[in-house]
Amino acid sequence: MRAIFGKSVAYRPQQGSCLGEKLANSIEYCFARGYEQLIVIGADCPEIDRSHLTSAFESLDKHDVVIGPAMDGGYDLLGLKRPHAQLFHGIEWGGPLVFRQTAAIAKRHGLRLKSLDQLPDVDYPEDLIHCRRVGQPFDSVLPKIRKRTVPVIIPTLNEAAQIEKAIRPLLAYRNVEIIVADGGSSDRTAAIAAQTGVKVIRSRPGRGTQMNAAAAVSSGEILLFLHADTRLPEGFPDMALNAVREGVGVAAFRLRIDGTSFGLRLVEFAVALRSKWLPRPYDDRGLALRAEDFFRVSGFRNWPLMEEYEIANRLKKVGRIYLLEQSSTTFSRRWDQLGTARTVLYNQLCVCVFRTGIPPAKLSTWYRRHTSPATETDAAVTD
Repeated sequence: MRAIFGKSVAYRPQQGSCLGEKLANSIEYCFARGYEQLIVIGADCPEIDRSHLTSAFESLDKHDVVIGPAMDGGYDLLGLKRPHAQLFHGIEWGGPLVFRQTAAIAKRHGLRLKSLDQLPDVDYPEDLIHCRRVGQPFDSVLPKIRKRTVPVIIPTLNEAAQIEKAIRPLLAYRNVEIIVADGGSSDRTAAIAAQTGVKVIRSRPGRGTQMNAAAAVSSGEILLFLHADTRLPEGFPDMALNAVREGVGVAAFRLRIDGTSFGLRLVEFAVALRSKWLPRPYDDRGLALRAEDFFRVSGFRNWPLMEEYEIANRLKKVGRIYLLEQSSTTFSRRWDQLGTARTVLYNQLCVCVFRTGIPPAKLSTWYRRHTSPATETDAAVTD
Protein backbone atom coordinates (compact mmCIF):
# COMPACT_ATOMS: atom_id res chain seq x y z
CA MET A 1 0.00 0.00 0.00
CA ARG A 2 2.82 2.40 0.84
CA ALA A 3 4.47 1.63 -2.50
CA ILE A 4 1.28 2.70 -4.28
CA PHE A 5 0.08 5.64 -2.18
CA GLY A 6 3.20 6.80 -0.35
CA LYS A 7 4.14 7.31 3.30
CA SER A 8 2.07 10.45 3.85
CA VAL A 9 -1.09 8.34 4.13
CA ALA A 10 -1.96 6.77 7.49
CA TYR A 11 -2.34 2.99 7.41
CA ARG A 12 -3.98 0.83 10.05
CA PRO A 13 -4.77 -2.91 10.03
CA GLN A 14 -8.44 -3.87 10.31
CA GLN A 15 -9.52 -5.21 13.70
CA GLY A 16 -12.55 -7.42 14.33
CA SER A 17 -14.04 -10.76 13.40
CA CYS A 18 -16.67 -9.46 10.96
CA LEU A 19 -17.15 -6.46 8.71
CA GLY A 20 -19.35 -4.72 11.26
CA GLU A 21 -16.71 -4.96 13.97
CA LYS A 22 -13.98 -3.82 11.60
CA LEU A 23 -16.01 -0.76 10.57
CA ALA A 24 -16.96 0.14 14.13
CA ASN A 25 -13.37 -0.18 15.39
CA SER A 26 -11.93 1.92 12.56
CA ILE A 27 -14.53 4.64 13.09
CA GLU A 28 -13.95 4.71 16.87
CA TYR A 29 -10.20 4.97 16.25
CA CYS A 30 -10.59 8.02 13.99
CA PHE A 31 -13.05 9.92 16.17
CA ALA A 32 -10.85 9.28 19.22
CA ARG A 33 -8.17 11.26 17.41
CA GLY A 34 -10.31 14.35 17.05
CA TYR A 35 -11.89 14.06 13.62
CA GLU A 36 -15.22 15.93 13.32
CA GLN A 37 -16.50 14.21 10.17
CA LEU A 38 -15.62 10.85 8.74
CA ILE A 39 -16.48 9.00 5.54
CA VAL A 40 -15.89 5.28 5.05
CA ILE A 41 -15.83 4.02 1.46
CA GLY A 42 -15.47 0.60 -0.09
CA ALA A 43 -12.53 -0.34 -2.28
CA ASP A 44 -14.76 -1.96 -4.91
CA CYS A 45 -16.86 0.98 -6.15
CA PRO A 46 -15.13 2.46 -9.24
CA GLU A 47 -17.62 5.31 -9.65
CA ILE A 48 -16.98 7.04 -6.31
CA ASP A 49 -15.22 10.27 -7.28
CA ARG A 50 -14.41 13.69 -5.87
CA SER A 51 -17.92 15.06 -6.53
CA HIS A 52 -19.50 12.10 -4.72
CA LEU A 53 -17.30 12.61 -1.69
CA THR A 54 -17.91 16.37 -1.70
CA SER A 55 -21.66 15.79 -1.77
CA ALA A 56 -21.34 13.37 1.16
CA PHE A 57 -19.38 15.84 3.30
CA GLU A 58 -21.81 18.66 2.49
CA SER A 59 -24.74 16.43 3.47
CA LEU A 60 -23.14 15.80 6.87
CA ASP A 61 -23.61 19.49 7.70
CA LYS A 62 -27.37 18.87 8.02
CA HIS A 63 -27.56 15.12 8.68
CA ASP A 64 -26.21 12.67 11.24
CA VAL A 65 -25.66 9.81 8.82
CA VAL A 66 -24.98 9.78 5.08
CA ILE A 67 -25.24 6.49 3.17
CA GLY A 68 -24.36 5.73 -0.43
CA PRO A 69 -26.43 2.67 -1.41
CA ALA A 70 -24.94 0.05 -3.71
CA MET A 71 -26.91 -1.74 -6.42
CA ASP A 72 -26.43 -5.11 -4.71
CA GLY A 73 -28.29 -3.97 -1.59
CA GLY A 74 -25.27 -2.97 0.47
CA TYR A 75 -23.63 0.42 0.72
CA ASP A 76 -20.39 1.79 -0.66
CA LEU A 77 -20.16 4.94 1.48
CA LEU A 78 -21.00 5.80 5.07
CA GLY A 79 -20.56 9.30 6.50
CA LEU A 80 -20.77 10.09 10.24
CA LYS A 81 -20.20 12.93 12.73
CA ARG A 82 -20.13 10.56 15.72
CA PRO A 83 -19.32 6.84 16.10
CA HIS A 84 -22.93 5.44 16.40
CA ALA A 85 -21.80 1.86 17.03
CA GLN A 86 -25.42 0.67 16.91
CA LEU A 87 -25.36 1.00 13.11
CA PHE A 88 -23.15 -2.08 12.91
CA HIS A 89 -25.11 -4.49 15.10
CA GLY A 90 -27.68 -6.95 13.78
CA ILE A 91 -26.69 -6.47 10.13
CA GLU A 92 -26.65 -9.39 7.71
CA TRP A 93 -23.27 -8.49 6.20
CA GLY A 94 -22.75 -9.54 2.61
CA GLY A 95 -26.47 -9.87 1.94
CA PRO A 96 -28.93 -7.79 -0.10
CA LEU A 97 -30.47 -6.06 2.96
CA VAL A 98 -27.43 -4.28 4.42
CA PHE A 99 -28.48 -0.82 3.29
CA ARG A 100 -32.11 -1.22 4.33
CA GLN A 101 -31.19 -2.66 7.73
CA THR A 102 -28.67 0.13 8.40
CA ALA A 103 -31.15 2.82 7.36
CA ALA A 104 -33.83 1.29 9.59
CA ILE A 105 -31.48 1.30 12.61
CA ALA A 106 -30.58 4.95 11.97
CA LYS A 107 -34.23 5.99 11.82
CA ARG A 108 -35.10 3.91 14.89
CA HIS A 109 -32.48 5.84 16.88
CA GLY A 110 -33.75 9.19 15.62
CA LEU A 111 -30.71 9.92 13.43
CA ARG A 112 -31.16 12.28 10.51
CA LEU A 113 -30.37 10.18 7.45
CA LYS A 114 -29.34 11.27 3.96
CA SER A 115 -29.22 8.73 1.11
CA LEU A 116 -27.00 9.50 -1.89
CA ASP A 117 -27.35 8.24 -5.46
CA GLN A 118 -27.09 4.48 -5.86
CA LEU A 119 -23.80 3.26 -7.36
CA PRO A 120 -22.60 -0.16 -8.54
CA ASP A 121 -19.75 -2.07 -6.95
CA VAL A 122 -17.61 -4.90 -8.25
CA ASP A 123 -18.27 -8.31 -6.71
CA TYR A 124 -18.36 -10.62 -9.75
CA PRO A 125 -16.80 -10.71 -13.25
CA GLU A 126 -19.92 -9.21 -14.84
CA ASP A 127 -19.56 -6.14 -12.60
CA LEU A 128 -16.37 -5.14 -14.41
CA ILE A 129 -18.52 -3.32 -16.98
CA HIS A 130 -18.80 -0.57 -14.36
CA CYS A 131 -15.02 -0.15 -14.53
CA ARG A 132 -15.46 0.26 -18.29
CA ARG A 133 -17.84 3.15 -17.61
CA VAL A 134 -15.12 4.95 -15.66
CA GLY A 135 -12.54 4.39 -18.39
CA GLN A 136 -9.05 5.81 -18.00
CA PRO A 137 -8.14 4.56 -14.48
CA PHE A 138 -8.63 0.97 -15.68
CA ASP A 139 -6.88 1.24 -19.06
CA SER A 140 -3.87 -0.64 -17.73
CA VAL A 141 -6.02 -3.45 -16.32
CA LEU A 142 -8.72 -4.16 -18.90
CA PRO A 143 -8.09 -4.84 -22.63
CA LYS A 144 -7.63 -1.77 -24.81
CA ILE A 145 -10.35 -1.02 -27.36
CA ARG A 146 -9.25 -1.69 -30.94
CA LYS A 147 -10.80 0.19 -33.84
CA ARG A 148 -12.80 -1.83 -36.39
CA THR A 149 -12.73 -4.91 -34.15
CA VAL A 150 -16.03 -6.68 -33.55
CA PRO A 151 -16.25 -9.01 -30.55
CA VAL A 152 -18.93 -11.65 -31.04
CA ILE A 153 -20.19 -12.64 -27.59
CA ILE A 154 -21.95 -16.00 -27.29
CA PRO A 155 -23.55 -16.92 -23.93
CA THR A 156 -23.75 -20.68 -23.41
CA LEU A 157 -25.09 -23.29 -21.05
CA ASN A 158 -24.78 -26.93 -22.09
CA GLU A 159 -24.31 -26.17 -25.79
CA ALA A 160 -21.75 -28.89 -26.57
CA ALA A 161 -23.70 -29.97 -29.65
CA GLN A 162 -23.81 -26.45 -31.10
CA ILE A 163 -20.86 -24.41 -29.93
CA GLU A 164 -18.22 -25.55 -32.45
CA LYS A 165 -20.68 -25.06 -35.31
CA ALA A 166 -21.34 -21.57 -34.03
CA ILE A 167 -17.64 -20.69 -33.73
CA ARG A 168 -16.17 -22.16 -36.94
CA PRO A 169 -17.73 -19.69 -39.44
CA LEU A 170 -16.58 -16.75 -37.30
CA LEU A 171 -12.91 -17.80 -37.36
CA ALA A 172 -12.60 -16.70 -40.99
CA TYR A 173 -12.74 -13.01 -40.04
CA ARG A 174 -9.53 -11.29 -38.93
CA ASN A 175 -11.30 -8.36 -37.23
CA VAL A 176 -13.61 -10.55 -35.13
CA GLU A 177 -12.88 -11.40 -31.50
CA ILE A 178 -14.89 -14.43 -30.41
CA ILE A 179 -15.81 -14.69 -26.73
CA VAL A 180 -17.80 -17.61 -25.32
CA ALA A 181 -19.41 -16.68 -22.00
CA ASP A 182 -20.22 -19.94 -20.24
CA GLY A 183 -22.58 -20.04 -17.29
CA GLY A 184 -21.34 -23.29 -15.73
CA SER A 185 -22.12 -25.95 -18.34
CA SER A 186 -22.18 -29.52 -17.06
CA ASP A 187 -21.21 -30.84 -20.51
CA ARG A 188 -18.09 -30.09 -22.60
CA THR A 189 -19.24 -26.73 -23.95
CA ALA A 190 -16.40 -24.69 -22.45
CA ALA A 191 -13.74 -27.29 -23.31
CA ILE A 192 -14.87 -27.53 -26.94
CA ALA A 193 -14.90 -23.75 -27.28
CA ALA A 194 -11.42 -23.47 -25.76
CA GLN A 195 -10.08 -26.07 -28.21
CA THR A 196 -10.98 -23.77 -31.12
CA GLY A 197 -8.69 -21.10 -29.68
CA VAL A 198 -11.33 -18.52 -28.77
CA LYS A 199 -11.57 -16.70 -25.47
CA VAL A 200 -13.76 -18.50 -22.92
CA ILE A 201 -15.15 -16.59 -19.93
CA ARG A 202 -16.77 -18.41 -17.02
CA SER A 203 -19.33 -16.60 -14.90
CA ARG A 204 -22.44 -17.12 -12.85
CA PRO A 205 -25.36 -18.47 -14.93
CA GLY A 206 -27.81 -16.09 -16.55
CA ARG A 207 -27.68 -14.68 -20.07
CA GLY A 208 -27.38 -11.04 -19.01
CA THR A 209 -24.75 -11.91 -16.40
CA GLN A 210 -22.71 -13.94 -18.88
CA MET A 211 -22.85 -11.32 -21.63
CA ASN A 212 -21.82 -8.56 -19.23
CA ALA A 213 -18.82 -10.59 -18.04
CA ALA A 214 -17.66 -11.15 -21.61
CA ALA A 215 -18.25 -7.57 -22.73
CA ALA A 216 -16.14 -6.26 -19.83
CA VAL A 217 -13.04 -8.08 -21.10
CA SER A 218 -13.67 -7.55 -24.82
CA SER A 219 -11.47 -5.29 -26.93
CA GLY A 220 -13.75 -4.25 -29.77
CA GLU A 221 -15.23 -0.99 -30.93
CA ILE A 222 -18.55 -2.69 -31.72
CA LEU A 223 -20.10 -5.42 -29.58
CA LEU A 224 -22.20 -8.11 -31.23
CA PHE A 225 -24.29 -10.40 -29.01
CA LEU A 226 -25.34 -13.72 -30.49
CA HIS A 227 -27.22 -16.89 -29.55
CA ALA A 228 -25.33 -20.16 -29.91
CA ASP A 229 -27.99 -21.40 -32.33
CA THR A 230 -27.87 -18.36 -34.65
CA ARG A 231 -25.67 -18.05 -37.75
CA LEU A 232 -24.70 -14.62 -39.08
CA PRO A 233 -24.68 -13.65 -42.78
CA GLU A 234 -21.44 -13.52 -44.75
CA GLY A 235 -19.64 -10.22 -44.31
CA PHE A 236 -21.44 -9.38 -41.07
CA PRO A 237 -18.54 -7.46 -39.41
CA ASP A 238 -18.52 -4.69 -42.03
CA MET A 239 -22.32 -4.58 -42.04
CA ALA A 240 -22.41 -4.04 -38.29
CA LEU A 241 -19.51 -1.56 -38.28
CA ASN A 242 -20.90 0.54 -41.11
CA ALA A 243 -24.41 0.65 -39.67
CA VAL A 244 -23.40 1.62 -36.15
CA ARG A 245 -20.77 4.09 -37.32
CA GLU A 246 -23.32 5.96 -39.42
CA GLY A 247 -25.14 7.25 -36.37
CA VAL A 248 -27.29 4.21 -35.66
CA GLY A 249 -27.47 3.41 -31.96
CA VAL A 250 -28.24 -0.30 -32.36
CA ALA A 251 -28.28 -2.55 -35.42
CA ALA A 252 -29.85 -5.99 -35.77
CA PHE A 253 -30.17 -8.48 -38.60
CA ARG A 254 -33.53 -9.64 -39.87
CA LEU A 255 -34.87 -12.88 -38.44
CA ARG A 256 -34.84 -16.05 -40.50
CA ILE A 257 -35.79 -19.39 -38.93
CA ASP A 258 -34.41 -22.54 -40.51
CA GLY A 259 -37.61 -24.60 -40.17
CA THR A 260 -40.00 -25.25 -43.06
CA SER A 261 -43.42 -24.92 -41.41
CA PHE A 262 -45.91 -22.25 -42.40
CA GLY A 263 -46.14 -21.19 -38.75
CA LEU A 264 -42.46 -20.21 -38.71
CA ARG A 265 -42.97 -18.09 -41.84
CA LEU A 266 -45.75 -16.30 -40.00
CA VAL A 267 -43.40 -15.68 -37.06
CA GLU A 268 -40.81 -14.18 -39.41
CA PHE A 269 -43.44 -11.95 -41.02
CA ALA A 270 -44.83 -10.81 -37.66
CA VAL A 271 -41.35 -10.04 -36.31
CA ALA A 272 -40.46 -8.04 -39.44
CA LEU A 273 -43.72 -6.09 -39.15
CA ARG A 274 -43.23 -5.43 -35.45
CA SER A 275 -39.62 -4.37 -36.01
CA LYS A 276 -40.78 -1.78 -38.54
CA TRP A 277 -43.27 -0.11 -36.21
CA LEU A 278 -41.88 -1.01 -32.79
CA PRO A 279 -38.08 -1.45 -32.95
CA ARG A 280 -37.03 -3.83 -30.22
CA PRO A 281 -34.25 -6.14 -31.45
CA TYR A 282 -33.06 -9.20 -29.53
CA ASP A 283 -29.80 -11.09 -29.93
CA ASP A 284 -31.36 -14.25 -31.38
CA ARG A 285 -30.63 -12.51 -34.68
CA GLY A 286 -27.44 -10.66 -33.76
CA LEU A 287 -27.49 -7.39 -31.81
CA ALA A 288 -24.71 -4.87 -32.55
CA LEU A 289 -23.93 -1.58 -30.80
CA ARG A 290 -20.99 0.61 -29.83
CA ALA A 291 -19.10 -0.71 -26.82
CA GLU A 292 -19.01 2.74 -25.22
CA ASP A 293 -22.82 2.99 -25.46
CA PHE A 294 -23.23 -0.46 -23.91
CA PHE A 295 -21.00 0.47 -20.98
CA ARG A 296 -22.69 3.86 -20.60
CA VAL A 297 -26.05 2.19 -19.96
CA SER A 298 -24.39 -0.34 -17.58
CA GLY A 299 -25.03 -3.29 -19.87
CA PHE A 300 -27.69 -5.92 -19.29
CA ARG A 301 -29.52 -6.31 -16.02
CA ASN A 302 -28.30 -9.40 -14.19
CA TRP A 303 -31.74 -10.95 -14.39
CA PRO A 304 -32.68 -14.59 -15.11
CA LEU A 305 -35.20 -13.45 -17.76
CA MET A 306 -36.30 -10.36 -19.74
CA GLU A 307 -32.83 -8.80 -19.78
CA GLU A 308 -32.94 -8.42 -23.60
CA TYR A 309 -36.38 -6.81 -23.56
CA GLU A 310 -35.33 -4.38 -20.83
CA ILE A 311 -32.07 -3.25 -22.45
CA ALA A 312 -33.82 -2.74 -25.79
CA ASN A 313 -36.01 -0.11 -24.13
CA ARG A 314 -32.97 1.66 -22.64
CA LEU A 315 -31.04 1.55 -25.90
CA LYS A 316 -33.72 3.63 -27.61
CA LYS A 317 -32.21 6.61 -25.78
CA VAL A 318 -28.77 5.88 -27.22
CA GLY A 319 -29.77 6.28 -30.85
CA ARG A 320 -31.90 5.00 -33.67
CA ILE A 321 -32.52 1.24 -33.76
CA TYR A 322 -31.86 0.01 -37.28
CA LEU A 323 -32.86 -3.26 -38.92
CA LEU A 324 -30.28 -4.43 -41.47
CA GLU A 325 -31.40 -5.78 -44.84
CA GLN A 326 -29.48 -9.04 -44.38
CA SER A 327 -30.84 -11.92 -42.32
CA SER A 328 -29.27 -14.13 -39.70
CA THR A 329 -30.50 -17.71 -39.45
CA THR A 330 -31.77 -19.12 -36.16
CA PHE A 331 -32.45 -22.79 -35.55
CA SER A 332 -36.08 -23.65 -34.93
CA ARG A 333 -35.47 -25.75 -31.81
CA ARG A 334 -37.22 -23.33 -29.44
CA TRP A 335 -40.36 -23.40 -31.55
CA ASP A 336 -40.05 -27.16 -32.17
CA GLN A 337 -39.97 -28.00 -28.45
CA LEU A 338 -43.32 -26.44 -27.57
CA GLY A 339 -44.87 -25.81 -30.94
CA THR A 340 -44.87 -22.46 -32.71
CA ALA A 341 -48.16 -21.16 -31.31
CA ARG A 342 -47.35 -22.06 -27.68
CA THR A 343 -43.84 -20.58 -27.92
CA VAL A 344 -45.16 -17.29 -29.24
CA LEU A 345 -47.94 -17.29 -26.63
CA TYR A 346 -45.56 -17.86 -23.68
CA ASN A 347 -43.13 -15.24 -24.94
CA GLN A 348 -45.84 -12.60 -25.31
CA LEU A 349 -47.33 -13.52 -21.93
CA CYS A 350 -43.92 -12.95 -20.35
CA VAL A 351 -43.68 -9.50 -21.94
CA CYS A 352 -47.18 -8.52 -20.79
CA VAL A 353 -46.71 -9.85 -17.25
CA PHE A 354 -43.28 -8.24 -16.96
CA ARG A 355 -44.75 -4.86 -17.89
CA THR A 356 -47.16 -5.15 -14.95
CA GLY A 357 -44.20 -5.12 -12.57
CA ILE A 358 -43.77 -8.82 -11.77
CA PRO A 359 -40.12 -9.41 -10.71
CA PRO A 360 -37.99 -11.19 -13.36
CA ALA A 361 -36.96 -13.93 -10.89
CA LYS A 362 -40.58 -14.87 -10.20
CA LEU A 363 -41.45 -14.67 -13.89
CA SER A 364 -38.46 -16.88 -14.74
CA THR A 365 -39.66 -19.60 -12.36
CA TRP A 366 -43.08 -19.62 -14.01
CA TYR A 367 -41.62 -19.59 -17.52
CA ARG A 368 -39.27 -22.49 -16.93
CA ARG A 369 -41.94 -24.54 -15.20
CA HIS A 370 -44.17 -24.28 -18.26
CA THR A 371 -41.55 -24.54 -21.00
CA SER A 372 -38.91 -26.86 -19.45
CA PRO A 373 -36.07 -25.65 -21.70
CA ALA A 374 -33.03 -27.81 -22.22
CA THR A 375 -30.56 -24.93 -22.25
CA GLU A 376 -30.23 -21.35 -21.16
CA THR A 377 -30.44 -20.25 -24.79
CA ASP A 378 -33.79 -22.02 -25.12
CA ALA A 379 -34.99 -20.28 -21.98
CA ALA A 380 -34.51 -16.79 -23.38
CA VAL A 381 -37.66 -14.84 -24.15
CA THR A 382 -36.97 -13.54 -27.64
CA ASP A 383 -38.84 -13.16 -30.91
